[in-house]
Amino acid sequence: MFQRPGSYMSSEYAKQLGAKLRAIRTQQGLSLHGVEEKSQGRWKAVVVGSYERGDRAVTVQRLAELADFYGVPVQELLPGTTPGGAAEPPPKLVLDLERLAHVPAEKAGPLQRYAATIQSQRGDYNGKVLSIRQDDLRTLAVIYDQSPSVLTEQLISWGVLDADARRAVSHEEG
Repeated sequence: MFQRPGSYMSSEYAKQLGAKLRAIRTQQGLSLHGVEEKSQGRWKAVVVGSYERGDRAVTVQRLAELADFYGVPVQELLPGTTPGGAAEPPPKLVLDLERLAHVPAEKAGPLQRYAATIQSQRGDYNGKVLSIRQDDLRTLAVIYDQSPSVLTEQLISWGVLDADARRAVSHEEG
């Protein structure tokens, strides 16, 4: 299938912009619904989520308003403005969903719900493994009230993450 050169760049740009939006939101400890609540409905969770996934284009005006809402300069939200430039991608974080199913719900309930939400959003129901992003791990660390490295060790001890995840977290925190 032929794809116009510009369309790849724009969808890639939208995904990078979305990743920046998600990173700012999670740094502020906000869920998508938290954004909706804090903005008193001005920013709908479903809309912000679609911006973050790159599924929906955001106008310059709306981006400026969102930057204002988060209290950050607009350039912080734009792709390609990462201090120091992009390095090699960190190792992937892969959850073992089969092992997760055997962890008691009182321990793993939040992680199980989070994983189910990601599967639902991606339409990914293979049921064996699920790749998560650094942002997801940071969000889960907030939910569990632990640092990403402490949570990573806990997930490794449950058998849900493999030991390679340590490299991803040390890459992130280093």
